[in-house]
Amino acid sequence: MVGPGRHFKTADIAQQVVGGFLLAGPFVVTEEVWVLAASMNVFQALVTVGIVFTIGYGALYKAEDRNPDREVEVGGVPLRFLSLMIVSFGSVLVLALAFDAPGTFVDGTLAERVYVTAKAISVGAIFSVVGAATADSVF
Repeated sequence: MVGPGRHFKTADIAQQVVGGFLLAGPFVVTEEVWVLAASMNVFQALVTVGIVFTIGYGALYKAEDRNPDREVEVGGVPLRFLSLMIVSFGSVLVLALAFDAPGTFVDGTLAERVYVTAKAISVGAIFSVVGAATADSVF
């Protein structure tokens, strides 16, 4: 159960997807994000991933009257939070590949493109998680 009498449903995932894609789009096609990603080191990328997790958890369980201990879990992680993380990172990945952003913004080998793309996804997910969590919480 989530909040007062509310279960996590497929409609909640759909809301997350809409919010995640809505805010991810502008950052996927912005050259500055890809330039930043190219200059980031592994530590900085991990910090951005941590920021995504922190924003997501805070938006779902601190800003809302939800108890993560009362939710269905997958491997000890609340399903709603797991869904939010998949949507937040996944929406950026899907848009990046759909728009061929790695091919447009990253020069180099396949390995270099993958590495920069992973870092760019971590940056874009910061914004995607805000949209996804907001849509989940508001609707």
